[in-house]
Amino acid sequence: MGMLETIQSGREKRPPRIMIYGSEGIGKSTFAASAPNPVFLQTEDGLGEIDCCKFPLVESYSEAIAQLTAIRDEQHDFQTVIIDSADWFEKLIFDVICREYGVRTIEKADGGYGRGYSRALDYWGTLTRILKELRDKRGMMVILIAHAKVERFADPENTAYDRYMPRMHKFASHFLVEWCDAVFFASKKFRVQKEDSRAIAAPIGADGGDRVIRTVGSPACIAKNRYGLPTELPLSWRAFIEAYRKVEENHE
Repeated sequence: MGMLETIQSGREKRPPRIMIYGSEGIGKSTFAASAPNPVFLQTEDGLGEIDCCKFPLVESYSEAIAQLTAIRDEQHDFQTVIIDSADWFEKLIFDVICREYGVRTIEKADGGYGRGYSRALDYWGTLTRILKELRDKRGMMVILIAHAKVERFADPENTAYDRYMPRMHKFASHFLVEWCDAVFFASKKFRVQKEDSRAIAAPIGADGGDRVIRTVGSPACIAKNRYGLPTELPLSWRAFIEAYRKVEENHE
């Protein structure tokens, strides 16, 4: 068989790889828990009020990998694997690297100068390889949950500005954002109005502001999707999956 005979065409319909990030309590875990037959890998303790299937809270990187390997190798009916949260998973990676180099902080690992953060990408690569196997071999959807932070972005075409991004080191954040099929920023809708020369944020909608997910990146936040979803959707699994299925139907 010649190399050109291996060329493939057409769309591949595979389960989505999603990252959703936002502030604490916005509803990220509730969103993920509504996915089909989910199971949570917990790196932080925050699922007590959600009725869901979950592994015990992990305390090490090796324990987290063991749980994911069990999902890959053992028989089960789960359809979605959720890591809650990715930024706390990063802390487990840093712990491994610090022990490896006998240092107290990741900044000093491997001689410093950011080498520790580069070394962490090897561990993220191991994680995504297992998640890829879950997706490709077990047909499972993957959801990564993360908290948000505001970081200064040096835009080469404009003056620097602040934007929301996942609360991880930029190396890990860029790696995971590129790996995922969709990255959603969860937030509340509000408008800024002036009162007595002060800028006041006023919520739009009930309960402190309607909760939405941004599906397309902007100067305000990192976001993306490979599905052609609307720029903004309500923060609910039903709203997302209905929009996703509508796009899929249009491609058929």
